[in-house]
Amino acid sequence: MKGSSVYTLKLQLRFLFSLVWLGIVEVLMCRERARNSLGRVFVGQMRELVSSLHHDGAVRVVVFRSLIPGVFCAGADLKERAQMSNPEAELFVHGLRSLMNDIAALPMPTIAAVDGFALGGGLELALACDLRTAAHSAQMGLIETTRGLLPGAGGSQRLPRMVGFAIAKELIFTGRRVGGERAAELGLVNRSVPQNQTGDAAHKEALSLAREILPQAPIAVRMAKVAMNRGSEVDISSGMAIEGMCYARLIPTWDRQEGMAAFIEKRPPRYTGE
Repeated sequence: MKGSSVYTLKLQLRFLFSLVWLGIVEVLMCRERARNSLGRVFVGQMRELVSSLHHDGAVRVVVFRSLIPGVFCAGADLKERAQMSNPEAELFVHGLRSLMNDIAALPMPTIAAVDGFALGGGLELALACDLRTAAHSAQMGLIETTRGLLPGAGGSQRLPRMVGFAIAKELIFTGRRVGGERAAELGLVNRSVPQNQTGDAAHKEALSLAREILPQAPIAVRMAKVAMNRGSEVDISSGMAIEGMCYARLIPTWDRQEGMAAFIEKRPPRYTGE
């Protein structure tokens, strides 16, 4: 990523170069003084990073996490936003919405590891991921109505699809924050775990979840994501057609043949993504 004097450490990619778990990439957020708030430079770097991941066929799972204790992402950089004109603010939020769409469109599974506060745009970032893990002590909320705004980076659309319209309206209308356990009960996160002494319980749970995904056929996982994401946006008849097209993409793959052979030979499959 391009250097900047604004932050001591911005965004990094860290591959887990393990012979067993090769294929997991972590996006590490560390804008310490601003608690990972979404400012211009930070968002620009995230967009560049996400674009590079989109075309990397070796990446099987992406984990988004924070290196700031007690914080996932505090949301908008309100100090920076206050200095923008109305047209500048509108343009910036449009770009932020576009970034969240880019994250949602990543072809491989994505996991947000929420070990602390995920508020406003921070929760919208987590919502753009496929899966979410959270510590019990984490705090999540779309709090924009308490600032005279509404969730503008996808939250008003993704939250209702995740927890149902009535619950989403209650959370957005009130600007309420919920902890990790309640978030799991609502279906806002997939897994919630007690926080540990090192403050990274959600991260460890996210890696555990990533390692469950990793042995599966990568093309099949990607096509399953396409089928579910695109199918959820249309009527069920059209969704069935999308499923059929995705299934057809898998029939000629080597991985499908390997899966059948491994089953017959009673051995673990060795998928290559071909």
